[in-house]
Amino acid sequence: MTSPTAEVDHLRASRAAVLERIAGACGRVGRDPSSIQLIAVSKTVPAERLRSAVAAGLTALAENRVQEAESKVGVVDGATWDLVGPLQSNKARKAVEVAAVIESVDSVELGRRLDRLVREVRGLPVRRLPIYLQVNVDDDPSKFGFAPAELERALDDLAGLEAVEIAGLMTIGKLVESAEAARPTFVGLRRLSERLRARSDALGPGLSMGMTDDYPIAVEEGATVVRVGRAIFGERPRP
Repeated sequence: MTSPTAEVDHLRASRAAVLERIAGACGRVGRDPSSIQLIAVSKTVPAERLRSAVAAGLTALAENRVQEAESKVGVVDGATWDLVGPLQSNKARKAVEVAAVIESVDSVELGRRLDRLVREVRGLPVRRLPIYLQVNVDDDPSKFGFAPAELERALDDLAGLEAVEIAGLMTIGKLVESAEAARPTFVGLRRLSERLRARSDALGPGLSMGMTDDYPIAVEEGATVVRVGRAIFGERPRP
């Protein structure tokens, strides 16, 4: 059984290795590594290990499921939590209660619902909830998200919301054989963001893209947030 101190040291080393690769990617394209946020995807990782992760400096965590996030928030101190998985409307209130950021808003209806719930849960004056609009850049039928062609109209519909802040765009890339093959997805999201922000100030500059297999490529193409799980916590146990 791994001791708590050894676990913290192991996770600290994993974090340092990921940050080193982020810095290397930044160096190749002239970016500042401090402009990229590392989110540690903690799905299936037990709370005890996450307490070690926080001690190792991994204080920004992310969960795919609202129920799992809820079970951990109250027992892991010192962390903030992003929700990165699909969000059903009946889980939206609980998501507002536990998440610092919701990265998986994939419909105008959900955006409006979150806006209303933030007012109800947090009261007035409202502390705005950052959200990302999830985009299905590759038109992959297995992925959630707005089609790029739909997003301009959706942004117009969401622009007047006052309790949520549209921090940027998020995508989940398709499975590819090499990290380099993921580059067109990241280029597509960046260019879409640039086009939309040129005509609307409702969209923030955030780009949440890139995971364990391809995050250096995402950083080269403008990612401001990378979501890394296996490179930090190791392989998940198979169901």
